Amino acid sequence: MLSEQFAPKPSTHFHYREERRAILRIVVFCIGLMIALPGAHADASKDCVQKQDLDRQISGCTEIITKGRETKDNLAAAYNNRGYAYGHKGDYDRAIADFSKAIELDPKDAETYFNRGYAYGHKGDYDRAIADFSKALELDPKAVVAYHNRGAAYEDKGDHDRAIADYRRALQFDPSIEASKEGLKRLGVSP
Repeated sequence: MLSEQFAPKPSTHFHYREERRAILRIVVFCIGLMIALPGAHADASKDCVQKQDLDRQISGCTEIITKGRETKDNLAAAYNNRGYAYGHKGDYDRAIADFSKAIELDPKDAETYFNRGYAYGHKGDYDRAIADFSKALELDPKAVVAYHNRGAAYEDKGDHDRAIADYRRALQFDPSIEASKEGLKRLGVSP
C-alpha cells in the first residue's frame, strides 16, 4: 500500500496540470509568432515591389529597410523601390536620398542611376541628371530611355546639339519612342 505522504495532493496535481497548459500555450504562441513573422516579412516584400499603391510600397520597403535582415542587394532594391514611390509622389528629395543609399549599396545597378537622374531632372538639377543618365548608360549601353531622358535634360539645359544626338541615339535603338521624335521636332530637326 502506498503511503499517503507520496500521493499527489489534489491542489498540487491541479497546479501541475495548469502549469503544463500554460507552458503549452506559450509554446504554441511562440510557434505561431515564428510562423507569422516570415509571413509578415513576405507581405512587406510584396508591398515593396508592387507599384499600384505608393503608400503601401513605401511602408513595405521601410519595413524591410528598418529590420536590417536583408542582403546588401535586397536592401539596395528596397531603397530603390521606396525611392521610386517617393519620386512618383513628387517627393524628389526623399527619392534622391533613397536612390543614393541604393547606389552606395549596389553601385553597379544602372536602373538606380536612371531613377536618381529622373528625380534630379524633375528638380531642375540637369547637370546631376545628365551625370546619372550617363552613368546608367555606362553600366547598360542599351538603356534606351536613358538616352531619351539625358537628351531631355540637355534640351532643358539649352544644349540642343547634345539633346539632338541623344534623341537620335534613342531612336536608333527604338524608332517607336514618340517622346524622342517630339523632342527633335521641338528642336527643329526631323526624326
